[in-house]
Amino acid sequence: LMLTLTPKHNLYPSQLNRLHSPPKQLYVNSSSWESLLAKPLLAVVGTRRPSSYAANVCAQFVRELAGKGVCIVSGLALGIDSIAHTAAIEAGGTTIAVLPSGLSTIYPASHRQLAGIIVNEGGALISEYPPNVTASYKGNFIERNRIIAGLCTAVFIPEAAAKSGSLHTAQFAIDSGIDVCVLPGQVTNPLTEGCHRLIQAGAALITSSDDIANMLGITSHPHASQMPTAATKQEAVLLELIANDIHDGEDIFAQSEMAIAEFNQTITMLEISGKIKAGSANTWYLI
Repeated sequence: LMLTLTPKHNLYPSQLNRLHSPPKQLYVNSSSWESLLAKPLLAVVGTRRPSSYAANVCAQFVRELAGKGVCIVSGLALGIDSIAHTAAIEAGGTTIAVLPSGLSTIYPASHRQLAGIIVNEGGALISEYPPNVTASYKGNFIERNRIIAGLCTAVFIPEAAAKSGSLHTAQFAIDSGIDVCVLPGQVTNPLTEGCHRLIQAGAALITSSDDIANMLGITSHPHASQMPTAATKQEAVLLELIANDIHDGEDIFAQSEMAIAEFNQTITMLEISGKIKAGSANTWYLI
C-alpha cells in the first residue's frame, strides 16, 4: 500500500516535527503503517563493514528487542543496517527502512530482495523523495539519517568509525533531544572510535538489550525470552524456581516439595534436554 503523507495528514509521524527541517512529504510502502507508528521505535545504524563482534551483538540485541515489540528503524545500507533489518525479521518482529532514494529505485540495488521481505513481513519502506529519484547525491544520505533519528525514541550505534555517517544520525538525535546509546568496542579498533567519542560526549554505554529496553520505557522481564518450555508439570516447577534466581540444588529440591526420586529424575531430564546446565557445587542455571 503506497501512501503519500504531508505534515497535515493524521498518519504523518508527529515526532518528525522535533527536527529542525521535518520532511515536507513522506512516501510510504506498508500494509500496516498505523500499527508500526504505535510501537516503540529504535534506530540502529553503524558501519558498512562491521567487525564480527559488532555484527553478532547487534543481531542478538535486535532479536531480543524485536521479540519485545520494538520496531527497528534503519537505512537499508550494507553492514549494520541490513544486519538490524534482518535480525528483526528473524525474531518475528517489524522493521522500517528509510531510503536515500525513491521507493521505486531501491538503494543499494543488492538489497531489493530485503526491501521486499521488510514490507511482506509487516514493516515499511519510507522516503521523502518521489518514487523515481535515485540516490545520486551525498546529501541524500545525510538527509535520510535525520529521518531515521527523528522517528525514534533512541538511536543505537553498535560500531562507527570517527567519520561515519552514523555520527550524522547521532548528531541529529542529540540536536532533537533523542537518546543515543552505543556499544563499547576495542580501543585498538578504528571502527569503534566514533562510538567511544560519543560515550565521552555523554551517550549511554550499552551492555545488554535490557539497557536499551529501559531507555525505550519497556519494563524488562529478564527471564521471558530465555525460559525454556517445560515438558511436564514437574519440569515447570523446577524451571520457575531456577528462573527466580534459586540456583543451589538443595534449595531447589526443598522448594519444589517433590519426592527425591521424582526431583532427581526431573532435573536429569532437564539437563539431558538442554534446558538447564550444571554450575559448580551443585548449582543449576537456565541455558
